[in-house]
Amino acid sequence: MTDFGPSRIGVSFDAKPHAYDPVANPELFEGVLARRLMAFLIDLVVLAIPLIVTAIFILLFGLMTFGLGWMLFWLLSPASVVWALLYYGLTMGSAASATVGMRAMDLEIRTWYGAPAYFLLGAVHAVVYWVSVSVLTPLILLVGLFNGRRRLLHDMLVGTVVINNPARAASLLAWLRR
Repeated sequence: MTDFGPSRIGVSFDAKPHAYDPVANPELFEGVLARRLMAFLIDLVVLAIPLIVTAIFILLFGLMTFGLGWMLFWLLSPASVVWALLYYGLTMGSAASATVGMRAMDLEIRTWYGAPAYFLLGAVHAVVYWVSVSVLTPLILLVGLFNGRRRLLHDMLVGTVVINNPARAASLLAWLRR
């Protein structure tokens, strides 16, 4: 006699609950969207500075080589993609689980079940963000206004949530309890 129950198919699915509840922990989501915008702008500056320095170097190198060095400008576009993927992957995958801009704004990124981010998740998060904004227009960022966790579309697609870091959450909780 054979057993045809679900335990025999060889697949296990462990559904994890959401780690962050906006009703039980409002301090984790207070002001996240506005500070997330500022963090994004800071990150754009951090990403742009090395690219601008590289472009100036190529320009000067081209002048010194009578235009021959300007052929290196084609490398700037792929280098910017690699730099952005490394930046987001390494910073979001760090112990702080945050980019430089997110650290400045006291934010961190977590998986929806509460685990810290890792390199691949940070890189994929950046790719999905840029693709979704490019294809679906920046209006998709309005999704964050209509859910309690303030998750944007790309957060939902990759399974992340951006929250206040523990220090900011503790100070907001103390302020809310006054």
